[in-house]
Amino acid sequence: MAEKGQKVKKIPMRRCIGCGEHFPKRELIRVVRSPEGSTALDFTGRAPGRGAYLCARTACFQKARKTHRMEQNLSCSISEDVYEALRKELEAAE
Repeated sequence: MAEKGQKVKKIPMRRCIGCGEHFPKRELIRVVRSPEGSTALDFTGRAPGRGAYLCARTACFQKARKTHRMEQNLSCSISEDVYEALRKELEAAE
């Protein structure tokens, strides 16, 4: 517990688009649609644009891809390059 006079740092939480569970932002992978309309993976979590978050489970990735949740959340089409990079990142995390 924080002692008197100390602030407790708030941990930002985000929802996985695959399973719907909430996780700390740093534990999730962010896919971002930039203001120009291009999509990419954002490992810093600070890139400008609209983001969709995915946890590091392959099942969540497959579910999000099958149901087109990424496209729905970002309101744009996602290229195969982004899906391939995301798949490789999930394989490396396992």
